[in-house]
Amino acid sequence: MIVGITYDLKSDYLAEGLSEEEAAEFDKEETITGIEQALKNLGYQTERIGNVKHLLNHLANGKRWDLVFNICEGIHGSAREAQVPAILDIYEIPYVFSNPMVLSLTLDKGMTKHVIRDWGLPTPDFCIVESSEDIDNIKLPYPLFAKPVAEGTGKGINASSKINNALELKQTCIELLQKYHQAVLVETFLPGREFTVGVVGTGKDARALGTMEVIFKPLAKDFYSYENKSNYHEMMDYAVPEKEVTEKCEQLAVKAWQGLNCRDGGRVDVRMDDKGTVNFIEVNPLAGLHPIDSDLPIIGYKHHISYQQLIAWIMESALKRLK
Repeated sequence: MIVGITYDLKSDYLAEGLSEEEAAEFDKEETITGIEQALKNLGYQTERIGNVKHLLNHLANGKRWDLVFNICEGIHGSAREAQVPAILDIYEIPYVFSNPMVLSLTLDKGMTKHVIRDWGLPTPDFCIVESSEDIDNIKLPYPLFAKPVAEGTGKGINASSKINNALELKQTCIELLQKYHQAVLVETFLPGREFTVGVVGTGKDARALGTMEVIFKPLAKDFYSYENKSNYHEMMDYAVPEKEVTEKCEQLAVKAWQGLNCRDGGRVDVRMDDKGTVNFIEVNPLAGLHPIDSDLPIIGYKHHISYQQLIAWIMESALKRLK
C-alpha cells in the first residue's frame, strides 16, 4: 500500500516571511520523518506530498495514492484544516483523520462548544465577540477567559487572557480582534486542574489512550499559552493523575470525541471548575505528532505506549474505512 503524507512544513513558511508565532502550528522536519519512518516500519510504502498546493499539483499530474496520512493545518480561511480532506474526497482518495465537516467545526471553538453543550456535556458558559460592539453585551460573571476562536498551539493566550473586570475585557477583546482578525471566545474562567486526554479510534471504537495533567510552573501563570508550549521544559510539568480523576477526564473526552464525530486519533483538553467537575475546553482532531515534543506522543510515553504503537493504532482506525 502506498501512503502519501500531506503536511505544512514550518521551515517553508518561515522562509516565506511568516513569524514564529504565525507558523507555530506547522510541522518540523522531525515530525514528517517520524511519521514516515513509523509507517515504513509498519510495512507501508510512503511518498511525501507536502502542503495543499503541492497536493493539487500532484493530482493535476495524475498522481494517486492508496491512502493519505494528512496532518495539514492549512494557512488561509476559517475552514483551512478541511481543505486537504475536501480535495481528497473529490478525488475519492481515502485519508487518515477527520473529514471536512468535523475539521471545519472543531477549528471554531465557539461552534464546537455549542455542539458539546447540546450533547449535555459540561463546558464553561461562553459568548462570542465578533466586534467591539459585542463586548458590552457580555453578562457572564468575572473572572473570564478570552482567546481567538479559531487558533491552536496556544496562540493568542497570555497573561491578559484571564479577565477580572470590564476594562480588562474590553482591552483584551479589542487586542485579539485586531491582531488575529477573527472572533474572540469569552468564557467563564475555570480555576481547577487542567488535563489533556489522548483518544484513538472512531465512533464506537474510540477509546482513551491516556490522560496527562498539565501542571504550570510559577512562570507559566496557569495558562497553556503559545510561549509556555514552546518552552514546556522550563514552564510546564506533565504527570499522570490519580485513577478517579483519570476516569472522569477520559469518560468526558471519549463522549466529546464521539459526539463530534472525530476520527482515528487526537486530543481533548479538559479542566476542572471550582467544584472539581471536569469540563470540556476544546478538541484537537489534528493533534501534533512530533515524536518528542507533541502532547499526544507525550501522553503515550506517560502510559508506556510507543510512538510506533500510536501510529499503528491511528492507521488501524483509518483502514477500517477501506473495508
